[in-house]
Amino acid sequence: MIDAAYPPARRVAPTLHEQLTRHHAAARRRGEGLRAPLPEAEVIEALIEAGFWASLRREEGRSPKISLAFLPPDPANGALVFGRGIPMSPGALTRLAPAVERPGMHLCVWGRSHELNVWGATRSLPDLCMVLEVVEPGLVVAKYSRGEGYGKFGNLAMLKGDRVKVVNEDAARRPDCPGLLASLTGSAGDDESLGESSMLVQLALSMRAHGHGGSLLVVRDGSDWERSIVRPIPYRVSPPFSRLADLVRSGPQEEGGLHWQEVRQAIHSIAGLTAVDGALVMTRGYELFAFGAKIARVDGGERVGKVVRLEPVVGRSPAVIEAAELGGTRHLSAAQFVHDQRDALALVASQDGRFTIFLWSDFDERIHAHRIETLLL
Repeated sequence: MIDAAYPPARRVAPTLHEQLTRHHAAARRRGEGLRAPLPEAEVIEALIEAGFWASLRREEGRSPKISLAFLPPDPANGALVFGRGIPMSPGALTRLAPAVERPGMHLCVWGRSHELNVWGATRSLPDLCMVLEVVEPGLVVAKYSRGEGYGKFGNLAMLKGDRVKVVNEDAARRPDCPGLLASLTGSAGDDESLGESSMLVQLALSMRAHGHGGSLLVVRDGSDWERSIVRPIPYRVSPPFSRLADLVRSGPQEEGGLHWQEVRQAIHSIAGLTAVDGALVMTRGYELFAFGAKIARVDGGERVGKVVRLEPVVGRSPAVIEAAELGGTRHLSAAQFVHDQRDALALVASQDGRFTIFLWSDFDERIHAHRIETLLL
């Protein structure tokens, strides 16, 4: 089925099978009816191998973007079903890629590890469905579908060339873990599905997607955040922009409905403003105060020193480093802002795809800098 073996796929497949097995067991304990099959390690390996080698091909000069979902044929769920199965070879996947490269479309794969066939395409996936996404040449991400929170998938692992990053799903259990990280790793409770964590996930995804880099400062209502901002603020919003806040207060509706589309539009509008040089300032209630704001140390305040760098990846331990080692000016200024405004949260996207959450930890009495791009791919 494939041109050659891809050794990282064989190394990581048993681990991914174990992760999915735990998710399925947890769903059964919650009394949830499961419709998604649990793929064996050999199937996971075959999906990764085919996706990886397909990612290195080109069709009409373009690299493929493909999402492969492992599930049995079921025309009843609105899927497009082919007259006959297509062997899951890298060449076949590359030829099919233009038809399904838009977000939300998945090629459906079923069979045994050496007999996998593409039987159709769908937009609808059952919860806990195994998905392999081809992101760019040499980069694939193993995921599973999750029902809560406006269509976000849970990431299991990222494979880029010979590098493998397996998501540490226990990372959210650390003291002072941000709710956004808990939501991305599937640790957030159901009552947070439309809460701060879910909305921040969508804002983070949109910030990373525009590719310009940016900073988002999330402050508490009534906080004196302007003490940490250079005046005059070039792009103050008056009155505060409250479209997203109003939509969240109006309550959830089914994903794909009008309310969901309006929420997504509001999120993209706000995230787009982070592309302007400077930081965007928003309350935890999603009211936008300013963008393009320049961060400064408060009068008489201490300069941020050492921070704790964390990454929710298996094998990565917390490291205490100088704040200047985090990155450029955007990262350093965000760390300084949270150092001075300790009830605030800062989200920073880099042009190279890195994404960092900054928050103050009372447990360590230092800034925590969480690198979460592996969870956002």
